[in-house]
Amino acid sequence: MLRSTLRHAALFLLLGGPPALANDSSAAIGLGGLTLTRSAEIRLDQQELFISRTQVRVNYVFTNTTDRDIETLVAFPLPDFTHSPVERVPDYARDLNFRTLVDGRPLALELVQRATFRGKDITDRLRGLGLPLVGGADERFEYAANALPEATRAALVREELVLGHFGNGRTTIDEPAWTVTSSITRRQIFPGGRSLRVQHSYTPFAGGSVGGRLSPRHRQSADFRAARAQFCMDDSFIAALDRRTSRAANGSDYSEVWLQYMLTPGGNWAGPIRDFRLVVDKGNPGSIVSFCGEGVRRLDDRRFEMRLRDVTPSRELDILIVDFHRD
Repeated sequence: MLRSTLRHAALFLLLGGPPALANDSSAAIGLGGLTLTRSAEIRLDQQELFISRTQVRVNYVFTNTTDRDIETLVAFPLPDFTHSPVERVPDYARDLNFRTLVDGRPLALELVQRATFRGKDITDRLRGLGLPLVGGADERFEYAANALPEATRAALVREELVLGHFGNGRTTIDEPAWTVTSSITRRQIFPGGRSLRVQHSYTPFAGGSVGGRLSPRHRQSADFRAARAQFCMDDSFIAALDRRTSRAANGSDYSEVWLQYMLTPGGNWAGPIRDFRLVVDKGNPGSIVSFCGEGVRRLDDRRFEMRLRDVTPSRELDILIVDFHRD
């Protein structure tokens, strides 16, 4: 996860009807922290990262090592997504709840989104038609699209910009098929010769499954092996999972929660992160959690801490939380 004296040690922390492995799950959408335009003059002295299933909080201390003010672009990268009938579509504007403070003062940030299809920007065309760029589950897109004239709806389906069907003499549009690119950016001045505290928080897009792929009958599968490597599940974690699922009369129902934090998009500052602190909150004290880390210690029955010095991110942070619903 992080490169220093680093080994990718497994962490296992425990307190206190099988699904179809693909169809009963939804992927986590990996978000991360702030990125800067590359600068050899701005140093990241401290990064404190808190991750739970309901909130991510990141505190930074940046230092301008020169005696002059530096203005640079600060961005919060968001993954592109392509609308699909089988994949989750994030609504960043509605669900992200992004907040930023600089030296304790709240900042108003703008979410900028563009739509593309087969390499061509179609944003202006969609806005001219009155269509939302993001489909989503609130039916705004479906209502707007199906209020368009019949000829327009039929043309959109023919061009494969949308998925739709024809019946009873009418073209019905079901959902879009384009890709949405999103970004949150602002210009930030880093005062010469001093440090600047930047804080941001947001709601993570957690993924998960109702369980099954971790059960003993799947232990030889490629899916299980991939999950074990991704989350650094060690033998102690597997043994604890088996104890919890076997001691109930009919087996313990469990579900998985997946969280991902993108550590690698940053790094455009001078040198490594001098002081890195991670706190993972698993929520329910009876749940178990596994992720790749080093020197992790327990803070209480829910939270665990890792501290490292002079580190450079080399992989993303993937967290697995297993919740038990019947013992």
